[in-house]
Amino acid sequence: MAFIYQVDAFTDKPFQGNPAAVCILTAPKEDQWLQNVAMEMNLSETAFLFPEENGYQIRWFTPTTEVDLCGHATLASAHILWEQNLSDQHEISFFSKSGLLKARQNGGRIELDFPAEPETECEAPPTLLEGIGTGVRYVGKNRFDYLIEVENEEIVRDLKPNFDVLAKVETRGVIVTSRSESSAYDFISRAFFPRIGILEDPVTGSAHCCLGPYWQKKLNQSHLAAYQASKRGGALDVRMNGERVFLGGEAVTVLKGEILSE
Repeated sequence: MAFIYQVDAFTDKPFQGNPAAVCILTAPKEDQWLQNVAMEMNLSETAFLFPEENGYQIRWFTPTTEVDLCGHATLASAHILWEQNLSDQHEISFFSKSGLLKARQNGGRIELDFPAEPETECEAPPTLLEGIGTGVRYVGKNRFDYLIEVENEEIVRDLKPNFDVLAKVETRGVIVTSRSESSAYDFISRAFFPRIGILEDPVTGSAHCCLGPYWQKKLNQSHLAAYQASKRGGALDVRMNGERVFLGGEAVTVLKGEILSE
């Protein structure tokens, strides 16, 4: 028997932020079963948790593949563990393919402790520029994604990528960012992942492991307010500390169920 929850992450309101499924396992499952459940949930990420040592093993699956790092589904997982009284720890350890991750209670918010994933400036492949369809100020790449800075917030918000072309770019995804025109935020972004079955991700924690170091250098500040300008939208607190990125946000549970097909 496995319980599964749907949580809207990086928001304090239901039906906003980024929805993730969180599946609590009592015994390990085969990879194909995990992938089938993620395909059935058809959300950008489904997190699978299994108790391990003094924490939880965590794995993340899109509807089509497993990924090595996911922020919003980790935040959703910590939210469920505390909300369902499955953990009485102030700090939860998650053991993942990207190493040790942590989630801490911080008032009414949750703060994730993630690795920084800084980009390196690079030449943009023609398919990347064609797929984005706008002029760029900067292009960089880390082990996951391309990072593109454009001239202003209006360009970010108005982007209409060619997803068929973007899906040909050999990368997990493409992050597009600019300075924010609002005093409430330091920068905004959008993130596209057609190659792994997600056209646009509503709010992407792992993308901010790249955006945090990037904007820290540009703005010379270590504490940043970020907004991901997808249709659902979501806000993140981003705090840099050396090689770690701390991502703060809230979460709301919207569904609870039991998986009947084992």
